[in-house]
Amino acid sequence: MKNKQMMIRCIYFLFALLSSALAFSADVSGVWKHAKNPAWIEVSLQEGTATVVRNDKSPERVGREILKDVKASSTQQNMWHGQIYIEKLGKYKGVEISLSEAGDMLITGKVGFFSRSTQWLRADTFTDARQNELTPISGSTLKSATIN
Repeated sequence: MKNKQMMIRCIYFLFALLSSALAFSADVSGVWKHAKNPAWIEVSLQEGTATVVRNDKSPERVGREILKDVKASSTQQNMWHGQIYIEKLGKYKGVEISLSEAGDMLITGKVGFFSRSTQWLRADTFTDARQNELTPISGSTLKSATIN
C-alpha cells in the first residue's frame, strides 16, 4: 500500500514539474515596436489580444486589434498561437508567436504556400504622437520634452 501511494505521489510530482515548466514561459505582454517600421503594439496575454498603440505610417490603425485569441502553447515554451488581422484579406488568420533567445518577438503566419514573419522589439515606452507623451508599460504618463 505504501509503495503504491509513493508511486502515485511521484507521478503527481513529475506531472506538476513538467506542467510548471510550460507555465513559466516568458511573457509577451507589453509594448513592442516593429523592427523596421514606425509602429507599436501592446500585447495583453490576460485578454489574449494585441492592439496598435501607434503607427506613424497609418495613424488610422491606432486602436485596431491586430491579434486575438492569443494563448500559450501547451507543448512548447516561449510559443503562443493566435489570430492576426490581414488587411489585404479583410480577415484573421492563424499565427505562431515566439520569443527568440535575445528576447525579440517573432510573429509567423502562413497563407497557402506562403509564410511571412515579422520581428518586434520590446519597448519600455512609446511616444503617443497625438499627445506628445511617453507612455510607460505601467500605464502612467510622462510628458516628453520637445527639442528644437
